[in-house]
Amino acid sequence: MAIREILEVPDPRLKVVSEPVTAFDGELKTLVEDMFETMYAANGIGLAAIQVGVPRRVLVIDLQPDDPDAEPEVCDHGGHQHTHQPTKNEPRIFVNPEILDPAEDLVTYQEGCLSVPEIYADVDRPAACRVRWQDLEGNVHEEQMEGLMATCIQHEMDHLEGILFIDHLSRLKRQMALKKLQKLRQAA
Repeated sequence: MAIREILEVPDPRLKVVSEPVTAFDGELKTLVEDMFETMYAANGIGLAAIQVGVPRRVLVIDLQPDDPDAEPEVCDHGGHQHTHQPTKNEPRIFVNPEILDPAEDLVTYQEGCLSVPEIYADVDRPAACRVRWQDLEGNVHEEQMEGLMATCIQHEMDHLEGILFIDHLSRLKRQMALKKLQKLRQAA
């Protein structure tokens, strides 16, 4: 496993439309492992393969990263106790995902993106959506997504089409966000 470099705007590779995955092999598994390690290292909750420079239709999402300050949990298994650190909530892998029927009602979340660091803005998206995807073995799954999960999967799926969350903003707000990012980079 390795932490990969996360592409940041204005890298033109972020505008590339990703290709479908056709080989469910060791290379795909390694990519997914690296994506999780990269996402957790950057304290993100979602990452698309294109964000690490791989134009494939692969997403990883975990809405609950590890909390380093969390108290260890005490487990009691039939008389013997042991402690362990809380684990990651629910790491999810989506290969070749597609949205089938987005809800008509919209919800607004303040979104951020590892490819647009330290910039946050309100984005309106469908409140729920049905998603179909494949797992690492190529098996097909379908699930109704709601709340933050629905927002996150739509945000990550935008990456597969070369769309960033700031592309959903008005031209003025987008320009302001990019200017702010430029100032942050100059100050670093």
